[in-house]
Amino acid sequence: MPLAGKAMLLTSMDIDPSDETDFNRWYDREHLEERVAIDGFLEARRYVAHSGVALRAMPDTRAQPKYLCLYSTADLDVLDSPAYRKALADPTDWSSKTMARFRNMIRSVAHITISRGNGRGAVLGIVRLRPTTGGRDALRAGLRDALDPAGLDGIISMHLIESDPALSGPTHIDASAAKPGAGDWFVLIDGTGVGAVSQAMAARLTAGPALKADVISSGVYNLMWDLARSDIPAV
Repeated sequence: MPLAGKAMLLTSMDIDPSDETDFNRWYDREHLEERVAIDGFLEARRYVAHSGVALRAMPDTRAQPKYLCLYSTADLDVLDSPAYRKALADPTDWSSKTMARFRNMIRSVAHITISRGNGRGAVLGIVRLRPTTGGRDALRAGLRDALDPAGLDGIISMHLIESDPALSGPTHIDASAAKPGAGDWFVLIDGTGVGAVSQAMAARLTAGPALKADVISSGVYNLMWDLARSDIPAV
């Protein structure tokens, strides 16, 4: 299975251009390493939206935000562990200041339920799906075939992550409050180029065979950098 671990934290957001330099410095110099150093975190990948591809959304929803991060963990329990909860409850001053500036935040704590192919690409396609009532099993079964990268030039691997509604959603929102879309699913398509990823998204998901789900949004992202737990020097 190309994705490390059995679970994933997906976060994405927009940031005001006036704050973008400090935002990127925070991610690159503090936040990514801080998160990957938590017990059970395995790796993280950071992306920025491809400027030449419009990020698509349904008329009543926002498009995918500009920045995206994927954090792989050993299992879902890591994302509800005391170590991770402590990091959320006691952020650094830089983290508090930066997170307060996030716009259009998406935060999904998810199981990795389908992962086909071997390896990762420099370009990532992402499709956000909302399963129909009672249609989850049929959708998952259909996606097992749709997410086979064989025969798709330039596609390295394809994955499905299914959000846990109880754990997903922005951390500053009361756990008892309604979190629309907290149970959405995300399809991830790793490829070598924007054209290949865009074609695969259309052929298999957004314009291909009918799925038992609403396509909420889709977008194409370029990899900025990645960090594995083994990259962090031992203390």
